[in-house]
Amino acid sequence: MIFRQLFDSSSSTYTYLLADQQQREALLIDPVFGQASRDLALLEELGLTLTLVVDTHAHADHITAAWLLQQETGCRIASARVIGADHVDLPLEDGQVFGVAGVSLTAVATPGHTDGCMSYVLGDQSMVFTGDTLLIRGCGRSDFQQGSARSLYASITTRLFSLPDDCLVYPAHDYNGRTVSSIGEEKAFNARVGGGANETDFVEYMNAMTLPHPKKIDEAVPANLRSGCPEDGRLPPRPDWADIHLTYAGVPEIGAEWLERHLDEVTVLDVRLGEEVRDCSLGGRLVDVHIPLDELQARVAEIPRDKPVVALCRSGRRSALAVNILKEQGFERVASLSQGLRQLTQP
Repeated sequence: MIFRQLFDSSSSTYTYLLADQQQREALLIDPVFGQASRDLALLEELGLTLTLVVDTHAHADHITAAWLLQQETGCRIASARVIGADHVDLPLEDGQVFGVAGVSLTAVATPGHTDGCMSYVLGDQSMVFTGDTLLIRGCGRSDFQQGSARSLYASITTRLFSLPDDCLVYPAHDYNGRTVSSIGEEKAFNARVGGGANETDFVEYMNAMTLPHPKKIDEAVPANLRSGCPEDGRLPPRPDWADIHLTYAGVPEIGAEWLERHLDEVTVLDVRLGEEVRDCSLGGRLVDVHIPLDELQARVAEIPRDKPVVALCRSGRRSALAVNILKEQGFERVASLSQGLRQLTQP
């Protein structure tokens, strides 16, 4: 199985990608709206087709990318039926088996953080995706969105702790850089519900907590009840000056064919060393500016700002760094030539 754990630093959210190595269909658990381009880039680079996106609950700290990914790929959306979110194709019930070709999950109702929380158990019970119900050495709060400390205790101790001790726990969040735990570890060491804590221990602990209101709850919850669809139903704006492709590394790129058709509309920046440059002609025209990469910071003023800038080098690696340098210097319309000069048709 192909498995990736992705992270959104602004909300400390983990997104999980699962796919079968042979079938090449993928699902994403808890995707974040602002990271949709990253997720799509990874899927493309791994040669996967996104078939399903699924949320563990209606999040209060970020907006899901479910609707946006559906618009981009045609994938289906799944979440707990009890949530009643719009645009959901697969409303999940407790015990329901679902997934994509080669990857099977079982939905387990685990309310308490919210009444619509679900955890997803991999078919062989080697992994469980617990959302905010069970965190690493902690758990989700229970003081809003129909939360209940007693329900949360029951969900953790009777539903999740019944899984095998070696079942790996993958939560929706961690605020201390921890990535994975196990059911056995959490039974023994969880600070709120482990080590033999009974319901009274847990409920009194949760009731005594004083936590600030989630900063994005007023924006996130209504949006997540629409599966992340904006109120106006419009897709986020995209760069309009070129056919931009964003890589998983976060580099905006354009292809050689696009560049050769639009040479007069951009400034072409060659960042190779002087000895590498051999009168490189692009569509019958020399590059506009040649500045070796190690001199770019000091000579950035030599680059015109009236047109978009396309940086290039032999392979596309150095030009990717050049793009980052230019963006730091205030260039907004900038891209790297994908795979570099090897992809250009030389006259």
